[in-house]
Amino acid sequence: MGETMRAVVWHGKKDIRVETVPVPPSPQPGWVKIKVAWCGICGSDLHEYIAGPIFIPVNAPHPLTGKQGSLILGHEFTGTVVEVGAGVNNLKIGDMVAPDACQHCGECQPCRDGKYNVCEKLAFTGLHNDGAFASYVNVPAQLCYVLPKGVSPEAGAVIEPLATGFKAVRMAGTILGETAVVIGAGTIGLGTLMTAKAAGAARVIVLEQSAARITKAKECGADIILNPKECDVVAEVKALTNGSGADVAFECVGHKNTGPLAVDLIRNTARAVIVGIFEEPSAFNFFGLSGTDKRVIGTLAYTLEDFKGVSALLASGQLKADSLITGRIQLEDIIEKGFLELINNKDENIKIIVHP
Repeated sequence: MGETMRAVVWHGKKDIRVETVPVPPSPQPGWVKIKVAWCGICGSDLHEYIAGPIFIPVNAPHPLTGKQGSLILGHEFTGTVVEVGAGVNNLKIGDMVAPDACQHCGECQPCRDGKYNVCEKLAFTGLHNDGAFASYVNVPAQLCYVLPKGVSPEAGAVIEPLATGFKAVRMAGTILGETAVVIGAGTIGLGTLMTAKAAGAARVIVLEQSAARITKAKECGADIILNPKECDVVAEVKALTNGSGADVAFECVGHKNTGPLAVDLIRNTARAVIVGIFEEPSAFNFFGLSGTDKRVIGTLAYTLEDFKGVSALLASGQLKADSLITGRIQLEDIIEKGFLELINNKDENIKIIVHP
């Protein structure tokens, strides 16, 4: 009998169990084994719990990983390298790393262009392959970012979600001196807000209806906060921008109404960046684009250059991890104090991180 560990395993919708599983074997060539320090609960983990399978492959083996059905969740994490596979020379045992979750083929056109976050066979750690709600996890060495001095393992665990917002701002192009609107002040929205400020946005307007998240948005540097329950947000944003609309909007909710709203909030020729993960389609009149020269930009995840940028901004204090972390729990408590807490007290919580 080999070594065992406790892990959080997805079996089906509303069926996630903390159970005993084998420790991963020695890593294959090009991979490393990591002893997990902290792993955050992501919105996508919640989606898999409430409404899954969304990303998790159940009908056929995943083309890259071969995984099908149940797997260990968790992809926002830090840990220490404890074993390295053959041919790994960018890491050594003892390195504290924050791994990028985008496992990829390296062969398709997006991968060859360096945009492996949209690999044609993309596999997220913890959604398409075993993840980090466990004592140990194996991941590709090339995805591991070594934490710089001054970034704690807890802060490192939120690099992954922050990198999503960082890349969204990067995709918008320069926003120097502009008015930006961020729809939603969850983890991704708050990361996008802080990154937009760091990138030189003159004003960031945040749309949010939860009182607790409005407080968090203030803490993270929002210039103006509008509550969609209390005002006509399109009219308000126009009033704040000489009647024209914002220069850029970031949709960080993933709701059928907030996608089209992002386009309505911006001036002619401006751009809307769609960051949210959507469960259902929106009704949208495309004349809103062909009649305005507005642009809609989709963005998924990040690449390691975004991890590098986020950790530099964390080290300089322009991004604040502590504002996002609202809970620290043990692995055994993940259902009660993690998933159910995030579902039942959504407003009070931003990011709960788990120590295995």
